[in-house]
Amino acid sequence: MRLNLDDLPRDTALLHQLVRDLVAEKDQRDSEIDKLRLIIKQLQRGQFGRRSERLDADQLHLGLEELDADIARAESRQVGSPGTKAEQADKPDRLSFPKHLPREEVTLDVDGGMCCHCGGPLHEIGVTTSEMLDWVPASFRVMRLRRPKHGCRACGTVHQVPAPERLIAKGMATPALVAQVLVNKYCDHSPLYRQAQIFARHGIELERSTLANWVGNACWWLEPLQALLAKNVFASSKLFADDTPIPVLDPGRGRTKTGRLWVYTRDDRPWSGPDPPAAVYFYSPDRKAERPASHLANFSGVLQVDGYAGFERLTSKGVVLAACWAHARRKFYEIHEGTGSPIAAEVLRRIAALYAVEERIRGRAAEERRQMREIESKPITKAMKPWLEQEVARIPPGGTLAEAIRYTLSRWPALCRLLDDGRIDIDNNPVERAIRPIALGRKNHLFAGSDGGGERWAMICSLIATAKLNGVEPYAYLKDVLERMAAGHPAHRLDELLPWNWHSSATSIGY
Repeated sequence: MRLNLDDLPRDTALLHQLVRDLVAEKDQRDSEIDKLRLIIKQLQRGQFGRRSERLDADQLHLGLEELDADIARAESRQVGSPGTKAEQADKPDRLSFPKHLPREEVTLDVDGGMCCHCGGPLHEIGVTTSEMLDWVPASFRVMRLRRPKHGCRACGTVHQVPAPERLIAKGMATPALVAQVLVNKYCDHSPLYRQAQIFARHGIELERSTLANWVGNACWWLEPLQALLAKNVFASSKLFADDTPIPVLDPGRGRTKTGRLWVYTRDDRPWSGPDPPAAVYFYSPDRKAERPASHLANFSGVLQVDGYAGFERLTSKGVVLAACWAHARRKFYEIHEGTGSPIAAEVLRRIAALYAVEERIRGRAAEERRQMREIESKPITKAMKPWLEQEVARIPPGGTLAEAIRYTLSRWPALCRLLDDGRIDIDNNPVERAIRPIALGRKNHLFAGSDGGGERWAMICSLIATAKLNGVEPYAYLKDVLERMAAGHPAHRLDELLPWNWHSSATSIGY
């Protein structure tokens, strides 16, 4: 209900009724808001509480977005709406906007400079300033490059600045536009046909095939950089590894086939290691064990993995495998949720004690982590193994609980490897986080159009994911890298363009 405060009714009975209606409306609104907030708390418990592994994170976020919008709508149904002048004056800014954003000042002043009560002149005695965040829609522009010709009357020589190298031969797109297409597709998960529709709304008709040509050409430029990134990552002493399926169009059979994206992540931050975080992806049309073996041909060190048996063959090449406690825990969690097994509950309790130790030592030096695990974690694991062996002998051998215990015991040395090496994490979560954007892109893209499309997906994701891990904005990074490469960046200085070494170019390169 909205009231005109300047024209309230004079009838007392009518005013009383208006007040009663307003109170009833407020009570109804508050009840609705409380109900919505209760639903949000239930969803959050489903994500972060005991039901966390049952709820899809993307679905949770979509649900929370809609509920937050419902709450905002319910709160706006009040006298004068949330945008009244009185509330605006009393309500402080909710966030401090970054200082690098441009400011456009708009002055709202009284008309005439005369007092509306007595007619006297007005003079400024202060100012009230507030800020709102505005949006300037993306727009196209045409870069017209003028290269004047100069002639020498003395010798007849003609002088002209040479045309800058284009990213795409005879192409119409600047590196900035190509970088935007790449980020939209591989970071924000907008397929090329949707981008073509967006461009058409701006009055630029671009065929999807044209955008695809830009992507292919950009990948040609970026291929050496991804190769250097992979070389740097595989020179590390400790990595995480995992893979995820992606559907790939198979025209010969008229349907899709299942390819794989392999992800290798370096994240030394939990033990204050010296190397910057990085992630490198590779595509393969299958999940044969020879794929990770070829990727890791030059790697020697600790590889933290899930239960995929294909990684086992790497141990013959000197790679030390560390297992993931989260994968072992998940099996017992599912059993406990389904059957209420007290044995599974006890396993979960003991694993939770290990995680409690990890929470306290996160970010400390590797040797300090090892020492604290020696004191606190080792007694837990030392008691757990014989207990699991005892329990598995007492339960039916064909049951899921026995299978979960055998899975854990078969990987016991790899699970306990963290006790002797402070660099090793308790789980494989860093690489799991690197895989999540792939899962979202998989939903939006539907499939990769070919094996080559899978390789391009892996290449660009390597650079974008590593940029994000190092706090680098992906668009600014790719735009600058493509500009420099087109301008002839020296091959022997390619390491300058790795995300953790990258600094934005201070000068324009002809575009």
